[in-house]
Amino acid sequence: MSAPIIAIDAMGGDFGPRSIVQASIACLFATPSLHLTLVGQAPLLEELIARHSGVDRSRLRVVNASEVITMDERPSQALRSKPDSSMRVALGLLAEGQVQACVSAGNTGALMALSRFVLKTLPGIDRPAMIAAIPTQRGYCQLLDLGANVDCSAENLYQFAVMGAVAAEALGVPRPRVALLNIGTEDIKGNQQVKLAATLLQAAPGLNYIGFVEGDGVYRGEADVVVCDGFVGNILLKSSEGLATMIGARIESLFQQNVFTRVVGALALPMLKRLRADLAPARHNGASFLGLQGIVVKSHGAAGVQGFQSAIQRALIEIQENLPQRLGGRLEGLL
Repeated sequence: MSAPIIAIDAMGGDFGPRSIVQASIACLFATPSLHLTLVGQAPLLEELIARHSGVDRSRLRVVNASEVITMDERPSQALRSKPDSSMRVALGLLAEGQVQACVSAGNTGALMALSRFVLKTLPGIDRPAMIAAIPTQRGYCQLLDLGANVDCSAENLYQFAVMGAVAAEALGVPRPRVALLNIGTEDIKGNQQVKLAATLLQAAPGLNYIGFVEGDGVYRGEADVVVCDGFVGNILLKSSEGLATMIGARIESLFQQNVFTRVVGALALPMLKRLRADLAPARHNGASFLGLQGIVVKSHGAAGVQGFQSAIQRALIEIQENLPQRLGGRLEGLL
């Protein structure tokens, strides 16, 4: 396989180019075969790169883009009025085959709109879906959609389930268990879209559909792929991140209450560090846009250096697994 090349929208996110450049350079040091193309305001990016020593510039290219899409900008405005934005130029490099993936921490709605316009969807897919891994008692679960599609039809949910199963297989899960997120596990529970989607999935050949799963079942690891509309999925994801942060803060506070608890905390410190690392949102950062004719990974806008590195690593895995082509081949027989 040729060396992987990833385009980075270097102007997006809450922390801007400084954090993204640092994360990109860290990934280059960690993965000797990786090549990156940073897209954005070239003079600024070159200045930030110059602050780091030992960078292999043969593996790090800068492409100038004069415009920036802000985090609060309407997708329609970004689509029509900013042809030279860093996001659009990065996606253009992917469409032209100059790179194999694109990573951005920018405006989610704009990234989705531009990705659909520039890259197009795979045959049979109406809407791309955002997917990411969340930790469970048994390991990890792939959750989709995470916010790209607030309102979904039964057919959309069916397509998400098929794409999620293929993505889980690419990540090493044999015959992944696929479930629909619902307010109960009984057949009579749920809205009309979820019930109709269940009927479609029950008839899908080769899909290991196991039925409905509730929110607590997601974290027990009852399914490997959990499907829902983007409204529910985004709330579940953000709530999970907030809960993990709150639990960590509460535990730390408890161990600081008196001399005895501080001694206990010191003894438990290695285990607590491991738990915090396992649950840290930054470690699981990076949501893929499944269903596009190309690999696009959305980093959380608030992700720092470690989080953005995780998003780049997600893109790298999808390149190695040739995910869009695998999806296209599998979808042909199911849609």
